[in-house]
Amino acid sequence: MDNHYFYEPSKGHGLAHDPLNAIIGPRPIGWISSRDKTGARNLAPYSFFNCFNYSPPIIGFASVGYKDSLANIIDSGEFVWNLTTRQLAEKMNLTSANLPPNADEFAFAGLTPTPSTIVAADRVSESPVNFECKLSQCIQLQAANGDKMDTWLVLGEVVAVHIAKHLLNSEGIYQTALAEPILRAGGPSAYYTISDTLRFDLARPKLP
Repeated sequence: MDNHYFYEPSKGHGLAHDPLNAIIGPRPIGWISSRDKTGARNLAPYSFFNCFNYSPPIIGFASVGYKDSLANIIDSGEFVWNLTTRQLAEKMNLTSANLPPNADEFAFAGLTPTPSTIVAADRVSESPVNFECKLSQCIQLQAANGDKMDTWLVLGEVVAVHIAKHLLNSEGIYQTALAEPILRAGGPSAYYTISDTLRFDLARPKLP
């Protein structure tokens, strides 16, 4: 007897909440800052986010719907990713509010905008890690049958990196758990953080 719950997404999952976000998780937060044509700031979190290439470094996030961040990035060709930590979780959540157009999420959440070094978009000063990015691709997603979707994948090349020095040990190794990044999980409100007590190490197998 098959012990698996089975469903076809196109026909609905039949559960209390879509399990996709819980299965593909926890996921890093894409806390994206950008500027529009007038210079107005925007800051928004995206839970469909990750890193996709080492050299050059490429990160990306998906915008479900043509939102302000997407429009700003297409217009300017730039954005900044800001690391969301446990200490910044509540402020990050405030920036997800559906504010009026041209409202400043930095001000709404009580965050400090800091000029970037290369791109025009501001960094979140309180965030210990920031990636300044140049837009490399913006791809409208499509279904297997070719139908276009109202979802856009934004890929950006990281052209500058800011790391708080206390997150680098004496050997110059970044301390992931020390930063206390938060990660999005399933359901409408679940998040997780990282602890060194949960760490384990695996070395790649060496073939003869």
